[in-house]
Amino acid sequence: MAKGIKNLVLFLLVLSGSLLAQTGDIKIGADMNQFRNNQSGFYDLSDPEAMNIKVSVWGYVKFPGRYLVPSYINVRDLLSYAGGPTDDAFLEDLRIYRVLEDSTQILYKFSFNDLLYSPTLTTKKENIPDLRVGDLLIIPGEPKLYYRDYFTMTLSVVSTLISLSILVLNIIRD
Repeated sequence: MAKGIKNLVLFLLVLSGSLLAQTGDIKIGADMNQFRNNQSGFYDLSDPEAMNIKVSVWGYVKFPGRYLVPSYINVRDLLSYAGGPTDDAFLEDLRIYRVLEDSTQILYKFSFNDLLYSPTLTTKKENIPDLRVGDLLIIPGEPKLYYRDYFTMTLSVVSTLISLSILVLNIIRD
């Protein structure tokens, strides 16, 4: 009887410990609204002293989504807020998709490589358009495979073939 009570108490202690344990994804003092917004792809980087606009970033960036940003930022800043382009991005073919008030659509294409890899500083105006309300910045790209990717794929195929040959040899022996 005493052993049953001891086991019951131990069971209740383990159960209460697991129920009262602190979860790892919530920090003391963390702003829960900010946590939820980052999970949804909406980023609020607004400036309370300025007019703010909503723009979107799609494609090969670290944090694609919808951004609430001050109206004075440019494409470089927005790309930085989005975590920067990934290795797979085509920086020579960035696009801004804009719908005007009369429902006409405009697509601006520009190369960001001109700005990044310019050997000298120039005073001429860049052909990168300013951001407006509702703009959509698209960073195109395609996944690239590196040596390690090819090596991993080759190694998995070879190991599968070796496993199959060992299985066939074991079946033939018996």
